[in-house]
Amino acid sequence: MLTLEFHCHTIYSKDSLTRPETLVQAARAKGITRLVVTDHNSIGGALAAQKLDPELVIVGEEVLTTQGELLAAFVSEEVPARLPPLEAIRRLRAQGAFISVSHPFDGHRGWQLEHLLAIAPLVDAVEIFNARCIFERENQLAAEFASQHNLLGTVGSDAHTLRELGRAVTVLENFHNAETLKSALRDAQHRTRLSSPLIHFASRFAVTAKELGWVKRP
Repeated sequence: MLTLEFHCHTIYSKDSLTRPETLVQAARAKGITRLVVTDHNSIGGALAAQKLDPELVIVGEEVLTTQGELLAAFVSEEVPARLPPLEAIRRLRAQGAFISVSHPFDGHRGWQLEHLLAIAPLVDAVEIFNARCIFERENQLAAEFASQHNLLGTVGSDAHTLRELGRAVTVLENFHNAETLKSALRDAQHRTRLSSPLIHFASRFAVTAKELGWVKRP
């Protein structure tokens, strides 16, 4: 059985200072055996991490569309930000990616229901637990939506810092691509804990540090 972290960030995201090499080290130390690196609109951090540990790291991307964010795994070509959802999904499908929907009912980062309903037939899964959601109800609504629409569920820590990594993981059978991941998720089990809302200050600090030039963005 594998332990999968499906949602995490590196310094290639504007709101994280985590370097690919320290992310890989932390994942190994925490017993994570598959790590989908999902930087905002970038696969640079995922590719850098995958070079360090090809077995551990799966290249992913968190894609900002005009209506909300998509969470993709097995990405080979970066998808730019602010495309309409249908176009972003088309580009991800063309490269054989697995597509989930990031924190769909989060009060600050979620989707409007009409737009979520429009893409539901076109995606593989919904993120039914995001450790950075402030209210548990937001994750409950996502789980209910997935069940109602016969969608798979993914969970993730949404780690922008090393301390968050592994707060929401999935235990599942081995998989190698989007199709086998879908099969493995059907019988998967999730281990989840919410992060403190205070962790968002770390992301704000990362943004500020880059804007002020204290830290150079890759």
